[in-house]
Order: sequence, then C-alpha cells, then structure tokens
Amino acid sequence: MIAWAAREHHRFEAAGKPFVYLVPSAAIFELDDAADALLRTLSDRPRTREELSAFDNIDETLADLARVQAIGEIGAPPPVSPKVIPLAPVAFETARSVPLTTMVLNVTNQCNLSCTYCYEYGEDKIVDTANGRQPKFMTEDTARESVDFLLREAGDVAHITFFGGETLLNFPVLVKTVAYARQRAAEVGKSVDFSLTTNATLLKPEIIEFIAENRIGVTISIDGPKDVQDKFRVFTNGAGSYDLVAPKIRELLRRHRTRPIGARVTLTSANLDVKKIYRHLTDDIGFWEVGFAPVTTAATRGHAISGDGYDRMLDQFRELAYEYVEAAVENRHHGFSNVQETLEELHKGVSKAYPCGAGLGLLGVATDGDVALCHRFAGSDAHKVGTVRDGIDRGAQIAFLEKHHISNKTDCSVCWARPLCSGGCYHEAHTRYGDTGRANLHYCEWIRGWTDVCLQIYGELSVRNPAFFARFEDEHDASQAS
Repeated sequence: MIAWAAREHHRFEAAGKPFVYLVPSAAIFELDDAADALLRTLSDRPRTREELSAFDNIDETLADLARVQAIGEIGAPPPVSPKVIPLAPVAFETARSVPLTTMVLNVTNQCNLSCTYCYEYGEDKIVDTANGRQPKFMTEDTARESVDFLLREAGDVAHITFFGGETLLNFPVLVKTVAYARQRAAEVGKSVDFSLTTNATLLKPEIIEFIAENRIGVTISIDGPKDVQDKFRVFTNGAGSYDLVAPKIRELLRRHRTRPIGARVTLTSANLDVKKIYRHLTDDIGFWEVGFAPVTTAATRGHAISGDGYDRMLDQFRELAYEYVEAAVENRHHGFSNVQETLEELHKGVSKAYPCGAGLGLLGVATDGDVALCHRFAGSDAHKVGTVRDGIDRGAQIAFLEKHHISNKTDCSVCWARPLCSGGCYHEAHTRYGDTGRANLHYCEWIRGWTDVCLQIYGELSVRNPAFFARFEDEHDASQAS
C-alpha cells in the first residue's frame, strides 16, 4: 500500500498566505488551502491514500505536491542532487568548466589603521604581514603577471578587485594595473571592470578623480557614526578615524556618481545598533547601500558576538528588512544590501554546493603573486592553490573542492537553510575551529532566522509587488549579454 510523506521543506507565511521553500531544489511556492493542509498533515507523519481520503480533491492535490517534489512515496528514492565539481580549465570548453570571474588583488598587506578586531593584523591573523616572506607591496611586474593570469583563466568578462591591507597605500600600482588590464583585455577580446575596498583615510582629490573617471566600484570599510567608528577603527596611537574619513567619503560620494558606493560594516559585541548605523551611513553620510557582517574572530575575544548578540542582530535586521519591503512595494530604493542579495539568490533558486566562489570563480592574489582561495587567505602557504606565473594547481584545487563540498558537511545535511549557506565562510571556520572544512555551527540559528525573514519578505513582495523581481532577471540578462 502506497504511503506518502513530506519531503524536506520549510513552511512560512507572508502577506497572510502560506508558502513553502523546498530543499534542496530551493524552489518557492505559494500554497492553496488544500495543499497547505495536506503538506502539514504529511509533515506530522506518513499517510496512505486511504488515510487522506477526507481531503477534498485529494488526488489532484497529491499530484500537484508530488510534481514539485514537496512530497514523495515512502520507499521511493529521494531526488538526486549530483555532486558536480566543475574543474576543467576554460580551454577545454566543456559544460563543466567554471572560468575565473573575480581576482582579488592584494596590492599591499600593510595598513595605516590598527583596528582591534582585524582578522588580518589582529590576534586571529594567519599570515605574518610584519616579518613574513611576502613583500609588503605588490610590484608593477607582479600586478601585470596577475592581470595576464586572470585573462588566461577568465571568460569574456573579468573583474579585478583591489584590496589590502589598505589598498590606497599602493595607489601607483593600482593606476598602472587599471591601464594595463584595459589594454590587455582589449587585445584578447575580453572586458574587464574594477572595484576596490578602502578605509577612506587616504582619499584625496586626485585619487577621487581617478576613481570617478575610471568608473571603479568602491566599498568603504566603516562602522558607523563617530562613537561607533572610533571604538575599533583606530590608528596605531589609538586615535579614532571618523573625523578624518567622513569629509573624504562625502567628497567621494559627491564626485563619483557613475557607480553605487557601498559601506561595509563589521558588527561586534559592542556594536550591534544596526538601525542607528544604517541611518547614519545612508541619511547623514549618503551611502547608496550598506552591508553588515558579524566580526570574524575566535569565540574568546571580547568583541566576539555571542548567542544573545546574534538574537539582537537578527531583531534589528528584521526591522530594517521590513522597511525594505515597504520601500520595494512602492518601487523606492532602500540601501540594506544584505536583504537585497538574499532576495536575488532566492529568486534565482540558488542552491549552493559551496558557500562562495572562493577557490572556484574567485581567487585571491598575494603581494608576491601566490594564488590563494580568496583575499582572506592571501599569503598563507596552507591555502595556496598556485601562482600567477605557473597558473592554478589543479590538484590542490580539486582536493580543496572535494573536501569542502556541502555533501561532506554532515552537520548541514538536516538543515533546511543549507541551499543558501552551505556551511558558511571558510575563513570563519578556520578562525573558529582551525579547519576550513567545518560548518560554522556557532551561527546556524542566526542563519536560519535570517533566511526565514528573507523568505517572508520574498513572499510579501511576490504578493504585493511581483514586478519588483524583474530587476534580478534584467541583471541576469545583462550579464549574459555582456
């Protein structure tokens, strides 16, 4: 006798209607009353067709839920999620090829700030940037070799992100690299664009002019108003940086209008007033968008966020997210980038085998030309996957991706939020557990809570302003055409 059971899913409500998020397909469906009642019944325990006979239109409802794989017959094999590791070089032109799309170029490993919580220079650092073997500044020759490496490995479109340390400490090499990359990309029939991350301390008129004229995307690392910024983002003598950077940022925003300029905020146990920070950075400073990330640090550090801190952060994220909803319903801009990014992933049905592109479509380059998983591991011998001169070490890349595939993270196998999380940041896992392959269990509840909030927002918008999601499709079409 056939019995039916619910398959892995997460039910949520939005705009007064029931929805379901299906795992691992990452599909989202609005449920009618019959489907909702039946799915809830089968979530309690499996039932036979006869046990379900009291439901109206039972055969039609069973067929609908089975078609989208929300339910399945007991004993039938679950849907197979193939373990695909797309590693073939681009030159092979196979469907399994994943070109390098973004190269993060660490043009220096030095910084003029001494931020207490910094993962690169603080107590949690993994590379000795003061006395280590890597040069403190990337040379022009190494930058050129890095560009050539990127263009060999990239598809038609390549992205270079300049990073540090404090990126602008090596501004002359940045200038030369932009010119060289444009020249070489044109020669090989590819396009290249640029972005950079900076603490804004070194912005001055000629630098701002260069950034604006070259349409370089900018992310500013800043933590909020003066009392917040000056708590951790300080110079080596302990002096705060807010009074120096605020006017420089305002001038950059005034002059550079060809691309949105975003703020990137690090949240700590002493810095969790998300709404206050957001208001200051958007209303008072003028940032187009603001993104927040909890500090990456060992659990024993005083600035580490604990369980109740994650709860406070989630409450504030939720409030900002619902502000975003009301703006989106009226087709007004709202700059809370965390929710924007998650909504786009939900709309596109993202189901990740890996938490990010590190080691795959994104690689970091150290000042000496060593290629690492990402910018956070640049200069670490233990996380090296090649050099810009010799290319990617495919063996090391394969070993890394095999180990870090979501199927190997047993803690994630029963988590409904894994399609978007996939275990979390490798660097976070290394810092917390000493192993990049570990799932970041310390913030699982936070991730599930935030994903649920974003699902509710997705449902709200799908009912109240479904045309809103066209922006994500337009962005996809534009990227496909470029």
